[in-house]
Amino acid sequence: MSIQLYNTLTNKKEPLETLEPGKVKMYVCGPTVYNKAHIGHAMSAMVFDIIRRYLEYRGYEVQFAMNFTDVDDKIIKRANEMGVDPFKLAEGYIDDFQQDMKDLNIKPATFNPRATQEIDEIIQIVQGLVDKGYAYPLDGDVYFRVRKDPGYGKLSGRNIDDMRSGFRKEVDDRKEDPLDFALWKSAKPGEPSWESPWGPGRPGWHIECSAMNHHLFGDSIDIHGGGNDLIFPHHENEIAQSECYTGKPFARYWMHNGMLRLNGEKMSKSLGNIISIQEFLKEHSANSFRYLILNSAYRNPIIFSEETLSQAEKAVDRMKGALKPANPKTELKDKEAIAGFNAKIASVKEDFITNMDDDFNSAGALGCIFELVREINTMRDMGASQAQLDPAQDQIREFADVFGLILEEEKSDAGQSADVFIQMLVDLRFELKKQKNWPLADQIRKSLGEQGITVEDSKEGSLWYRSA
Repeated sequence: MSIQLYNTLTNKKEPLETLEPGKVKMYVCGPTVYNKAHIGHAMSAMVFDIIRRYLEYRGYEVQFAMNFTDVDDKIIKRANEMGVDPFKLAEGYIDDFQQDMKDLNIKPATFNPRATQEIDEIIQIVQGLVDKGYAYPLDGDVYFRVRKDPGYGKLSGRNIDDMRSGFRKEVDDRKEDPLDFALWKSAKPGEPSWESPWGPGRPGWHIECSAMNHHLFGDSIDIHGGGNDLIFPHHENEIAQSECYTGKPFARYWMHNGMLRLNGEKMSKSLGNIISIQEFLKEHSANSFRYLILNSAYRNPIIFSEETLSQAEKAVDRMKGALKPANPKTELKDKEAIAGFNAKIASVKEDFITNMDDDFNSAGALGCIFELVREINTMRDMGASQAQLDPAQDQIREFADVFGLILEEEKSDAGQSADVFIQMLVDLRFELKKQKNWPLADQIRKSLGEQGITVEDSKEGSLWYRSA
């Protein structure tokens, strides 16, 4: 079965058929860098990180681009308020964002294009649209003629005449039509600007993504992604200007994630409920946020609350618990149980792929992981050895990597030394118990517990693991 994904352009699931066999050209709209990134940005970035990881897991070579809008009205306004250079402001927030992505275990993009680095490409496309009659200069600005494009509205499903009735033409509006949008903005005093055939100015918001895509990938890409708040007007305008310039389809598939809702409310400045990624990570783990996203359909809104985060943390702890080692002195002799266990591992992998192939149904795929968790815990209780548990635990690690969950910490040399010391204490405690020296054995267990080490006893011996 091929991967099926929901295409916003056609409003249905479609099989993934890429422009080049085995390769995916994927572009996701990134942030406008005028402030610290918030958890809404994190949600979109994480959704498409999961999609990218799964495509790579299924053998695709993914060229992944996420842009930075580093010149914009908001950036200029914020820089003026702070009395700083807008380019330095943007650069600082780009650095912050990239650190946020690292802290969230989001894979680095293949490309991180910036608006300010695409000026030549932008001017070329704008001039091409002017030459073809799709755009017109006006006092140093350049506008796109929306009504010139017969396909305008096909992504959002909006009718041009209905859109037109929603506008009230202002007396000083110089545009041919209120729906026409800016491709190029003439320079204002004190603003960054570049020379162009229409005088000094800077790009409009929408044109930068078309230019970046064209520069990096050519006329067409496979997947264009972003939040569903970008469908109109941003993505609608991208399609219009790109396809009118090239005469070819811009993106084969349009994918959009739902919005994050804090305690059931939309996140917004007016409500004062914006949470930055840095603020979030001071109180919660990246795993909890990722699990929250994985446990829901990516196109749906996600409810973010302390309760849902707590549930997510507990679920991740269950996965981590399944990876704890078996008792080194046990081995299961029940061949039928072992055969059934190994068969279950194979069937769970098939189910995982079936779920993810169905429009990246990560919630269903999580269910597959927890089937393995239950099987592992049952086998451990039956006395399975580490070698017998290894295939299932390795499978969970593989799934976790696809999802970007970090279930085990990398051990440094110091960590390895600590493990040896901990094992010595656990072995000593077991001997003390055999000698019925209960007070000292209990003291060792208590001391280990204070350091986050859980000890479990059985008649064959004791094993330990780090608590979540």
